[in-house]
Amino acid sequence: MTVKIENITKTVGGTPLFEQFNLTIPTGKHVAIVGRNGSGKTSLLRLIARVEEVDQGRVITPKDCKVGYLHQIPPYEHETVEDVLLHAFQALQTMQQSMRYYEEQMVHDSSEALLEKYGLLQEQFLQQGGYEMSSKLLTVANGLGVTPFLHKAFHTLSGGEKTKVMLAQVLLTEPTLLLLDEPTNHLDLRAIEWLETYVKQLKQTVIIVSHDRRFMNETAELVVEIEEGIPFVSHGNYDDYVVAKQAQIASQFAHYTEQQKKIKKMKEAIRRLRQWANEASPPNPDLFRKAKMMEKALARIDIVKKPIAAKKMNFALQVDERSGKEVFVLDDVAVHLDERTLFERANVSVYWQDHLAIIGNNGTGKSTILKMIAGKISPTTGVIKRGSNVKIGYLAQQLDTFHLEARVIDIFREEVAVTEGEARHLLAQFLFYGYDVFKKVKNLSGGEKMRLRLAQLMQQKLNVLLLDEPTNHLDIESREVLEETLEQFEGTIIAVSHDRYFLQKLFSRIAWVDHQIVTVHEGSYEWAQVQQQNGAVEREIAQLERQLGVQRNVAIEAKLEKLYEQL
Repeated sequence: MTVKIENITKTVGGTPLFEQFNLTIPTGKHVAIVGRNGSGKTSLLRLIARVEEVDQGRVITPKDCKVGYLHQIPPYEHETVEDVLLHAFQALQTMQQSMRYYEEQMVHDSSEALLEKYGLLQEQFLQQGGYEMSSKLLTVANGLGVTPFLHKAFHTLSGGEKTKVMLAQVLLTEPTLLLLDEPTNHLDLRAIEWLETYVKQLKQTVIIVSHDRRFMNETAELVVEIEEGIPFVSHGNYDDYVVAKQAQIASQFAHYTEQQKKIKKMKEAIRRLRQWANEASPPNPDLFRKAKMMEKALARIDIVKKPIAAKKMNFALQVDERSGKEVFVLDDVAVHLDERTLFERANVSVYWQDHLAIIGNNGTGKSTILKMIAGKISPTTGVIKRGSNVKIGYLAQQLDTFHLEARVIDIFREEVAVTEGEARHLLAQFLFYGYDVFKKVKNLSGGEKMRLRLAQLMQQKLNVLLLDEPTNHLDIESREVLEETLEQFEGTIIAVSHDRYFLQKLFSRIAWVDHQIVTVHEGSYEWAQVQQQNGAVEREIAQLERQLGVQRNVAIEAKLEKLYEQL
């Protein structure tokens, strides 16, 4: 077994996460760990990786197990991104340096002993994939989108960029046990799909903590839910887990109901036996004895817990009053930023009750479009027209505008004019209970900040929602509540997202930003994806046909034939 967790106990900050926790993961399985925020998913990965130690019990992995886990960003101050990635090939690089040393020596010394040493080292270098280092590095760098900054100093990158680079480094080490904690965070759609394909073809054991349901559907063969420190294991992907979990809850509720009926009957029988024993003249000791025996039997019953529905956000968005039919029009809009063109000649019309998603790779200008629509910034050229009676609720991707020293309740009341008591009641609907409302913003998690902003949004008078990565930091239950709320919202929604499950479920129009072009697809995300891929193939065909018109080329003809088949 690759990973065996035996009777572990772990307490964090005085709170017990695991008590007598057991889990076995077979070799080569791709496993997803799910559960609410704070249930111990990341802690479990850290225990498996030996970043933290258990209080009791043990975590068993094979002696030759090579663990790949990204848990912190090292402070590489004087190295480029390429240098950082090459750390994954440390042993091969050492061999390569030795080979260069021998090559220098052979200029002056061509003895048989030196040639033999060099030959053996070269053979070892070849067998271990030394000559494939560059191609492997470029494959992973291209896939995760870090190629543009290969020659940049690592310390100059943003937090998200550093995380992508370190993820690339972990993948390049080719571990036998790969641990991924929210791997799709900071990745755009293209990189997520590449990572998905990469993980699917791995033969090694992979353990993933994620809130990305589509990613888990594509990569997981086993799902482990952690709830109150207890694992629930389901075979198959995330959708299979949902079905299995519902069946388990139904079964548990049926057992609970049946047991409660049995307990009620036993208590009634004990009461009657005692009553009959007391009413007998003289009192009947046999009846007392039978009642005592039944009481002992009742005490020995292993009580089935009543399934308790997890607390969820209570979220409702009401349309204040409808806007005009035409909500926004982007007319020949272009944006140039830092001598770089994000997009040109963008023409997009948004109508009342549209559900429009803006998608594309990182850096293509998706959030810029949302900010322009919100009136936060202006286009370089072109016009953005706003319709009549448009009332916007804007959820920005970065929630750093909150005052870090301010309390949750004060931040909430800055936007919502209510008494402290009313504020506490409203915040409780977003899972801020008791003293949680007095937490300082600097102590909130990303999910808590998002819930606070959603709580403010619920109280605003609006008929148009502009949402920039609204599912970021939310656990799966909160994402589902948000999706249900948005489905019932009767106004207009424009959103930027990389969450494909969210996109497919809610949006019927897609504005795809690619190669400085904004293309609007009338259909779902999956439909738009096919159309976008076909468009890319058609552009490549047109380019090759132009080349063929200038000069006949067999290789180009063969490539065209394949592209025609692809269409």
